[in-house]
Amino acid sequence: MSTCPAAPSNQLCGSEASGTHYSHVVWIWMENKPYASVVGSSSAPYENGVARQCGLASNYFGIAHPSLPNYLAATGGSTFAVTDDNGPSAHPIAAPSLFSQLTAAGLSWRSYEESMPGNCVLNAAAPYAVKHNPAAYYTNIRTTCASSDVPLEANLSHDIAAGALPSFAFVTPNLCNDTHDCSVATGDAWLSTWIPAITAGPNYRAGNTLVVLTWDEGTGSTNQVPTIVIAPSVRPGTV
Repeated sequence: MSTCPAAPSNQLCGSEASGTHYSHVVWIWMENKPYASVVGSSSAPYENGVARQCGLASNYFGIAHPSLPNYLAATGGSTFAVTDDNGPSAHPIAAPSLFSQLTAAGLSWRSYEESMPGNCVLNAAAPYAVKHNPAAYYTNIRTTCASSDVPLEANLSHDIAAGALPSFAFVTPNLCNDTHDCSVATGDAWLSTWIPAITAGPNYRAGNTLVVLTWDEGTGSTNQVPTIVIAPSVRPGTV
């Protein structure tokens, strides 16, 4: 692992050269908003500010409707022929995933699920949505899921402050804060609290943490969604 100097406190991106080795990846997933509903929107001042400071993917698309196939494809490389949002009992998936690959490689992962009532909960409990928690669907990681798929509350803030982020963090806001049931402005406010917490933490300040903010799906047949990339090696204003 390479050692990088801490990024200046006033510089979110661009403090390191390209080619930096990242030991931590944080993947934050939002819900059901097309590209044009966020990028350039007055309802998303924080997100647009971060996009200007860091990197914005302007040609990124969800692959399906509804939500679940996108989460499975992103973490398992396939939709596994799933075309609905039913729970793990309807879709037990005995296939490799990012989670199992990380475990096999001796790397750590945690899925931080906001409003989840316990670890690795396999049923919906609004405002927690199991359909937005892909780790719950892979049957070959059930044991690890029981310890690594955790409620966001307390766990994420603790790990950020302690400089103890895992190699891979999957972050899912609840059904309101991810903008599924609430407004773009609500999601923007949530992100304006959590992303600065992550980027102010010891892991990001050490220069070895990458944050990716994306949405599961947009609307209509184009299904274009925003994706914002935040890292010390991202040149500010990259599109």
